[in-house]
Amino acid sequence: MKRISPREARRLMQRMGMEVEEVQGIEEVLFIMKEKKIIIKNPQVMIMKIGGQKIYQVIGEEREEREEEKIEIPEEDIQLVAAQTGKSIEEARRALETTKGDIAQAIILLTSK
Repeated sequence: MKRISPREARRLMQRMGMEVEEVQGIEEVLFIMKEKKIIIKNPQVMIMKIGGQKIYQVIGEEREEREEEKIEIPEEDIQLVAAQTGKSIEEARRALETTKGDIAQAIILLTSK
């Protein structure tokens, strides 16, 4: 079988109505599924346009990321952190989410800023 040069391949694709374009500057691609996430860092991404449709081709090494369990933070804990730090309820909630519900760490986090 005869090898096709990149130039010939581009000409053939143009005749068939295909356009191929590389997308620059992409740092990561994230695929979100029910059970897991797949993250591809520093990918090479190509867009092929065929008949009004776009096909994205992603090339790179995958890194799987399991869904973290959402922790339930009691409203009393949020109010306690807000009262102890003088911060808003939302700031207290975010601090508790960051510290995975640890009240002492959340207070330290908010008072050290």
